[in-house]
Amino acid sequence: MNDEDVLDAYSRSVVHAVETVGPAVVKVDVTREPEPRAGGRGRGQPPEGSGSGFVFAHDGLILTNSHVVEGAASLAAELPDGRRLPADMVGQDPDTDLAVLKISAPDLSVATLGDSSQLRAGQLVVAVGNPYGLQHSVTAGVVSALGRSLRSKNGRLMDSIIQTDAALNPGNSGGPLVTTDGSVVGVNTAMIRGGQGLSFAVPINTARMFIPALLSEGRVRRSYLGIGVQDVPLLRRVVRYFRLPSESGTLVVAVEKGGPAEAAGVRDGDIIVEFAGEPVSGADDLHRLLTRERVGRRVPLTLLRGTERITVDVTPGDRGRIN
Repeated sequence: MNDEDVLDAYSRSVVHAVETVGPAVVKVDVTREPEPRAGGRGRGQPPEGSGSGFVFAHDGLILTNSHVVEGAASLAAELPDGRRLPADMVGQDPDTDLAVLKISAPDLSVATLGDSSQLRAGQLVVAVGNPYGLQHSVTAGVVSALGRSLRSKNGRLMDSIIQTDAALNPGNSGGPLVTTDGSVVGVNTAMIRGGQGLSFAVPINTARMFIPALLSEGRVRRSYLGIGVQDVPLLRRVVRYFRLPSESGTLVVAVEKGGPAEAAGVRDGDIIVEFAGEPVSGADDLHRLLTRERVGRRVPLTLLRGTERITVDVTPGDRGRIN
């Protein structure tokens, strides 16, 4: 096989992926409420932005990023055939940076959702989107790594993130990451500014998991304790004495008045080391354990308070409000 044959095979793979998913990729235009003018006199021009998305159901459902549509006063979707349609917000989840919109139009092309669990490092992937408003721009690369963690805009850690070297730019957010057969395996969400070839996508299997909740409730319910925390190291003698599985814990630095933690007797200065029987070495462990199934269900919370190890029962509340 000569170099031309390899290049042709590569080109054919990318072209096929783009031709398969391209008709379902849309440009998402966002208009936000105008900011008050300086001095309080009137309002300025409405700030506008744009991103990408893709139709994933024949009834006009579009998947995109939550940060693309955050604070939108109005939304519109522009299709590859030139049609521009108003879009309605169905639901969004800032913690996974996913949002679902809906448009009404006949003859919509629909993207096929793949299985992100089958991805392998080194696999060829293609990103389609609208960077800087340049519609249907295509970039290609490989899966650089799987199982990365990425901080969402509201501070929660997103797990199982796909890292690729397919170039992304502002406006690519919300667009599909696809394999060579045109199946969507991720939703492009971020890149490292100033970095080279450091791009990230939310796995499509994560989207599959949360889309039903976004369709039925417009949000994803999660439990919360009503505390502010920070990660802290633990003294080795404390770890040995209490036989703790980790050398770090989660220090409570604030307790919300009237919140679940206050009702359970949690105080500033307590160090959380276990929740619902699971070890907690930091805030991210706690976030992972605060699932929707915990809402309204009493669970044990183990704390270090001074020289004592104590356990209190806490009933997490519902933190599933849309931001």
